Amino acid sequence: MSNPIHMDADTLTRAMIAGELTAEEIMQAHLDRIADTNSRINAIISLRDHDELLAEAREADRSPRKGGLHGLPIAVKDLAAVQGIRTTWGSPIYRDHMPTEDHVIVTRMREAGAIFIGKTNTPEWGLGSHSFNEVFGVTRNPYAPDRSAGGSSGGAAAALAARMVPVADGSDMMGSLRNPAGFCNVYGFRPSWGLVPGEPMGDSFMTTMATLGPMARSPRDLAHLLSIMAGPHPALPFGRPGEDFAAALDAPVKGTRIGWLGDWGGAYPCEEGILPLCEAALTQMEGLGCEIIPLSPPFPGEKLWESWMTLRAFQIAGGKRALYDDPDKRALMKPEAIWEIAQGLSLSASQVYEASAIRSEWYRRAARLFEEVDIIALPTAQVWPFPAEWRWPQEVGGKPVDTYHRWMEIVVPVSLAGLPCLSVPVGFGANGLPMGMQLAGATGSDAAILRLGQAWHEETNWPSHLPDL
Repeated sequence: MSNPIHMDADTLTRAMIAGELTAEEIMQAHLDRIADTNSRINAIISLRDHDELLAEAREADRSPRKGGLHGLPIAVKDLAAVQGIRTTWGSPIYRDHMPTEDHVIVTRMREAGAIFIGKTNTPEWGLGSHSFNEVFGVTRNPYAPDRSAGGSSGGAAAALAARMVPVADGSDMMGSLRNPAGFCNVYGFRPSWGLVPGEPMGDSFMTTMATLGPMARSPRDLAHLLSIMAGPHPALPFGRPGEDFAAALDAPVKGTRIGWLGDWGGAYPCEEGILPLCEAALTQMEGLGCEIIPLSPPFPGEKLWESWMTLRAFQIAGGKRALYDDPDKRALMKPEAIWEIAQGLSLSASQVYEASAIRSEWYRRAARLFEEVDIIALPTAQVWPFPAEWRWPQEVGGKPVDTYHRWMEIVVPVSLAGLPCLSVPVGFGANGLPMGMQLAGATGSDAAILRLGQAWHEETNWPSHLPDL
């Protein structure tokens, strides 16, 4: 049998059930891999004691199976609290914070048998699609360690690509499950909004643009983890029921209509080579029986950006104002966070209402669009993985950017409407760097998107192309 680090979570689980592998062997293999590679990538942070983890794995081997993550080593994104493991949100303010309770999603994964080995790195508060912070430093791309792994789930994507964990959780407001997946040649899935609950705290009615979700090296693993994460929480509104998302993964995808939006009619300029790589992938999808339909931009890009900027700043300012109002804590916040909060605090009620009205108009237009096609496709990112020492790219396709996150504008249509979206790997550019493509569908079409992703994975298996570490 091959090294457990090269098996996906589904294969590891079946091997444990068959008695071919033990949780202890799986844990030891992944801890060895972390010891060999993490110093170059910096994906895993707050790693727990090896002996304690091996003891928990042996206990899992002796115990009845709890669920779909039984005995698997899991590192949780450092935006979700794990009892007894340092959780910082990437912020110096919480450098030594030790939670006494689990986040809702962590509780669900723990009940499914996960063994938590530590955390995965993220930018401060998850702001920005490049995973660096003042507590742990920068996470690097396993395929090019001088480049960014993306963000804000960059630690999770890099850990998956480098075979340090078999499956991972993440979160996505502005592409944070999609951008790092594309940068690291793995899969990231942003579920329909409301399918995976957040933590019941603060405002739960107006903050509806960010969601938690799974990352993996196969859509089958995504489906299994999503089934564990999904389902309503009694203390949160707008919850959607979960289901067994792996049940129909092998159904045919012939006849699926994919609408190609490209660069949204030039609104989202892309670096050279990205669009042709995605178009080549769409040609391959035609070979699976899909119909590719070129689409014109269905909504003005600038109106989407106007709405996004307003609602994002409004939500961030509301959630972080107490820290901002404390001079000592504000001094420890990164400039991008301070700028976001300041933008939010300057907004009027009428501006927020107008932004929400634009968002609603786009949702209605998207609903009509999905009467014409089943899936819409766009590149996952507008730039290739960029130098790790940068804070963010200063231009996109020769066009200067005017904010720290404008280079990720191509993810906004999906986020603003709360659509389910899968980032699939589409290969490597002439520069040797990975790239992905977004496949998004109507609200509630999560299973259909994952089914198309699984068919694509069986056709291409891009994650099997290992980084040279």
